[in-house]
Amino acid sequence: MASSKEFIEFLHEVFESFGSIQAKRMFGGYGIYHDGLMFGLVIDNQLYLKGDAENLAFFEAQGLGPFIYNMKGKAVQLSYHQAPEAMLDERELAAQWARRSWDAALRAQAAKAQQAERAKARQRSRRA
Repeated sequence: MASSKEFIEFLHEVFESFGSIQAKRMFGGYGIYHDGLMFGLVIDNQLYLKGDAENLAFFEAQGLGPFIYNMKGKAVQLSYHQAPEAMLDERELAAQWARRSWDAALRAQAAKAQQAERAKARQRSRRA
């Protein structure tokens, strides 16, 4: 079952206290972006939010599991976790969850940039 455009339109309302979002189609679902950075994922009209070591406890406290899919017979777990149902009806709660998840996406982006910089430095030192 694919995600519906109606659900995606509804998410624009859900996150209005957080700020503008963009939805981009991907893999039968949608990536949910804010300021060009993906912080959410929608698959089969289920919203998942970016998780990391700093915000994982919020998901675990509510028993919200990760997004898992099968690839070549193996389960693959992504760093996105089910969003709480209550946030779909409470705009301020949605904004809190969105900020936490967007912050996680920012941390992941910064970590990737650091890794890329270290790799470039190693390449430069090997050439010298």
